[in-house]
Amino acid sequence: MVTTISPSRLAELQDEDADYVLVDTRPEDSYEAWHIAGAIHFPFGPEEELDGRLEDLEETVGDADRVIAVCAKGISSSNLATRLESATDEFDVAAVDGGMKGWSGVYDHVEIDVGGDLTIVQIQRRAKGCLGYVVGCAETGEAVVVDPTADTDEYEVAAEEHDLSIVGAIDTHVHADHISGGRGVADDLGVPYYLGERASERDVEREYTPLERNEVLSVGEREVKAVFAPGHTSEMINLLVDDRALLTADTLHVDSTGRTELEFNEDEGDRGAKLLYETLHRTILAEPERLVVLPGHVTVTADGEFEHGAPGEPIRTTIRDARTGIDLLDLEEDAFVDRMADAGEKPSNYEEIIAYNRGATKIPPEERVELELGPNNCSA
Repeated sequence: MVTTISPSRLAELQDEDADYVLVDTRPEDSYEAWHIAGAIHFPFGPEEELDGRLEDLEETVGDADRVIAVCAKGISSSNLATRLESATDEFDVAAVDGGMKGWSGVYDHVEIDVGGDLTIVQIQRRAKGCLGYVVGCAETGEAVVVDPTADTDEYEVAAEEHDLSIVGAIDTHVHADHISGGRGVADDLGVPYYLGERASERDVEREYTPLERNEVLSVGEREVKAVFAPGHTSEMINLLVDDRALLTADTLHVDSTGRTELEFNEDEGDRGAKLLYETLHRTILAEPERLVVLPGHVTVTADGEFEHGAPGEPIRTTIRDARTGIDLLDLEEDAFVDRMADAGEKPSNYEEIIAYNRGATKIPPEERVELELGPNNCSA
């Protein structure tokens, strides 16, 4: 029986810069669209035989001693691993349990140092670049989670690791690239679920507590202020934490801004871009330059790399560095609006994901991960 390794173990091998070759057996279009960093392509079917292809595979992996195979769900990669193990004893062979579907559930917990009794843990989803947060008061032990994914246990574990108890869950907006776990956290723990007050205009059918513009939530001795920030979506809020950190979600990323056309249709495309421009220049960039900016996403390239930083490292910037380092913020309004009209490929299945996150549709748990597989594509 073929040896399997967990996706989290593969992440450890990545971080250790271990000696192995990762072979992706999926079809070429799937591989080209999104794959794990360092993976090389060798298409192989779930029932295919290695006869006549062993030499090609050996040439592909070179002088590696260890070969790890990965596919969509672990089926074709296990087939390749099994046949390679039978054909030769030249390699130490394994397959990734659950394939890319399993890889999509690998997370890193990174503490963000902003000083004082404020605890912020950035929850990084390695495959998609989703960044959620646990924001807590070290003095009282109370915390809220912000923009959690459907893997809600990651946030609950992170809180427990830092001796925090979750007293609320906040979604900054109706997400388009991934299934939200905000309502799930609230239901599991019996705590309030918050969205911005304008979520009612998005026809959100899930039960939630609206956060009004500039409303302040007390989290122990810490303060979390809802900052109205439309543009990426019409109901978007950012969260100002103790005047030390600004959780900007998909308003402002470390090296770009969020895109604007996932909610606003073609007839309203300019409206979303103009809203974002105003939010950025009149609200976000008006904050003190020293303020730490913590975004909701980091771009993951088609080659599986973080476009900024690396997994396990804090993904952060400041107002000053964003102002001086992001070219989009130098554009005049008309040029900015024109640029937003061509933000590139949209997230996979984003309309179905939006409908689910609004509460308008139901999706069985076993189908949710497949729906959101692929890069986030939330940056402009």
